[in-house]
Amino acid sequence: MSLSILNNVSSLAAQNQLSVNGASLQKSLLQLSSGSRINSGADDAAGLAIADGLMANVTALTQSARNATDGLGMLQVADGSLAQVTTLLNRAVTLATEASNGTVSDTQRTALDAEFTAIKDEIDRLGTNTTYNGQQVFSGNASDVYLTDGTSIGFSTGLTAVDLSGDDLTTAGTAQTALTDISNAIANVAADRGTLGASMNRLQSASNVISNQVQNLSAAEDGIRSADMGKTVSDLSKYSVLQQTGIAALQQSNQMQQAVLKLLQ
Repeated sequence: MSLSILNNVSSLAAQNQLSVNGASLQKSLLQLSSGSRINSGADDAAGLAIADGLMANVTALTQSARNATDGLGMLQVADGSLAQVTTLLNRAVTLATEASNGTVSDTQRTALDAEFTAIKDEIDRLGTNTTYNGQQVFSGNASDVYLTDGTSIGFSTGLTAVDLSGDDLTTAGTAQTALTDISNAIANVAADRGTLGASMNRLQSASNVISNQVQNLSAAEDGIRSADMGKTVSDLSKYSVLQQTGIAALQQSNQMQQAVLKLLQ
């Protein structure tokens, strides 16, 4: 081996390798601190594009699940109100049946009709004042729940099945007529609740499917983006050792040139 003082090639080689090992060490430290294998496009450009695409899908699906939950909540509020309407109508059946009886006096029918009127007023109040998120539930307008695949699940919560405004219990005859109308109203409310139930089941099913998609896509995105902690810790140990040995090698290579001085002694 020839001695030279112009270029310390061994020192340059040691410096270069020390720089490479230092970069790898920093990368391992970054992966450990962030938990992510991909911290920049330089780490894995293709993997980053795929992972970001999956994350965007998960974000859209998560909001779709919230949309479905909001729609389901509105339907549940409507169903709860209709259940109360049914309870009121069942009480109205009792009143109308009693008022239809020939043994009931006019004074008693007046009292029965007063309660019947209060029931009708309460049903009207429920139809007008039942709200969800500040919106009238029984507006009769169709609502759409938008999902991320571009489809919409439509439903309507219109309350048009109960109209007892022309009924009263002041006579046995009108009470019998009211009884027929009340029975029809109960059947109509039951049909409305059945329609709402079908929409609730559909929204719940859509929400379940979306939740499963979110789980699977999140797992796929995690598999691409997340760091293998076991391998990263192993790499950290390896590059830490190489960093130390590189520094030692650089020191040795710098000391080699000092041997030239001994020729001058």
